[in-house]
Amino acid sequence: MQAAPLVLVPGLMCDATVWAPLRPALDAVARCQVVDHVTADSLTQMAQQLLDAAPPTFALAGHSMGGRVALEVVRLAPQRVRGLALLDTGHLARAEGAAGDDEARKRHALLEVARHEGVAAMARQWVQGMVHPARRDDRELVDAIVAMFARKTADIFEGQIRALLNRPDATPVLQGLRMPVLVLCGRQDSWAPPSQHEALAALIPGQPPVQVIDDAGHMSTLEQPQAVAQALRAWLGRVAG
Repeated sequence: MQAAPLVLVPGLMCDATVWAPLRPALDAVARCQVVDHVTADSLTQMAQQLLDAAPPTFALAGHSMGGRVALEVVRLAPQRVRGLALLDTGHLARAEGAAGDDEARKRHALLEVARHEGVAAMARQWVQGMVHPARRDDRELVDAIVAMFARKTADIFEGQIRALLNRPDATPVLQGLRMPVLVLCGRQDSWAPPSQHEALAALIPGQPPVQVIDDAGHMSTLEQPQAVAQALRAWLGRVAG
């Protein structure tokens, strides 16, 4: 039995590359479609673009910022989503006070690098905190991530930063989920650690166990594609069932 159509949502400055290593395993069981956020500068706009292009009903998997977009899709049109997979992501709005200001400062500092030194230079800084420490010198992995970012512009980066800094609290969406859910992250994800995913999963009725992928940082789909694909296929089996 083939699963529902599967819409794959990339994260900040990412594109189909972030899903590419998983596609052979996923394409065998589902009709896959990868979202392009184009120049959208809010999660709601990204979600609406997705809904406009998606099949009538579908399974939905989002990585990083894409997970937040996926939650916004469910908020807008829960009747269209048959299953939800949230990978290396979060659900809370930007913190108030000093913590929120610090997040904005760090994001805008990267934007300044992108504007003055180029997106590739920014990406080489960014990626160091986003992969498993042992993979920071993995030229094939790092070069693929940098090239993916470099296909986008500093203006696109600015719009996506604006979307993330103005993100809503998705707690009510999680509490209302009534579908098969997968929550997954890399064990060494320092940006969205396993503890963050445990808190997220605790809000979902039935509290699905968090699947933690060993030897992976934030870019789990590229770092450990076989393990992530296996988890997604098991989830798709639940969606089909």
